[in-house]
Amino acid sequence: MIGAIAGDIIGSAYEFNNVKTKDFPLFGDCSSYTDDSIMTVAVADWLLHGGELAKVMQHYGNKYPDPMGGYGGRFAMWLHEVNPKPYNSWGNGAAMRVSPVGWYFDSLEETLRVAKETAIITHNHPEGIKGAQAVAGAIFLARNEKSKEYIKEFVEKSFGYDLNRNCDDIRLNYEFDESCQGTVPEAIIAFLESRDFEDAIRLAVSLGGDSDTLACITGGIAEAFYKYGMPCGIRDKVRILLDDDLWRIVEEFVKARHEWFVHPRWEDDGNSLALVVSNPPKEEVERLKKASFEAITTVLNTRSNESEDQV
Repeated sequence: MIGAIAGDIIGSAYEFNNVKTKDFPLFGDCSSYTDDSIMTVAVADWLLHGGELAKVMQHYGNKYPDPMGGYGGRFAMWLHEVNPKPYNSWGNGAAMRVSPVGWYFDSLEETLRVAKETAIITHNHPEGIKGAQAVAGAIFLARNEKSKEYIKEFVEKSFGYDLNRNCDDIRLNYEFDESCQGTVPEAIIAFLESRDFEDAIRLAVSLGGDSDTLACITGGIAEAFYKYGMPCGIRDKVRILLDDDLWRIVEEFVKARHEWFVHPRWEDDGNSLALVVSNPPKEEVERLKKASFEAITTVLNTRSNESEDQV
């Protein structure tokens, strides 16, 4: 979920000023959370506390009425309706807010069911539902240690998306596209082609188009797959730029799942510590235990030798 918000914030500066390269500043003066992050937090709040999802989303939409880039025209009207009804949208809004669902449930079936539930309150068109389910399903599989090949095959067979392309080819002619069918496959391809979390975000933004939503979707999947790989600088910047009330829900969502694991990981520069929330593989836990035991043994042996020398 933090990965999705990070993608949204990083992509926000380039939504209406596309960059067709991976070489760009991750954060700048124009970086801000958008409606993607706000509605992602709304879904997380609903999962935590229940209620009517439509009312929860309306609450957040009215609390944050003017995010960077604004809300889509029809969705903005929906936010103020007394009795909000779905409007058969196939827009990518259904896919950009669904990442908490991919993290929250213990089965793929429940994940897909709830992903559909989060979509149909506005995006009850088959493409809108499909986009939300594809993203949530990919996140669920990624956090359960499935390979990229497995995730790719699942998405292709279950939802019919063409993932047999690459970012270099997409980038050439890709333009702004607010549809699920024109956003979700491209975002997933950026994840599949990536080397690590940051590379996934850079690939998504480099495609152009609706860059904040592309990177939001890619970031949600990449966070789940790379687990400990989100650089602490990105996470810390998200914390700084995200509204305090939104961040409070993010933290509550993280703490709500006891099996999640906060893992300290040193960055390449050897100075900064990243705390990344994820569900670690058993072999990683065992490796950390072994490393900790060896470190403690080394310290004890050193102290023992020093004592003998003093005697």
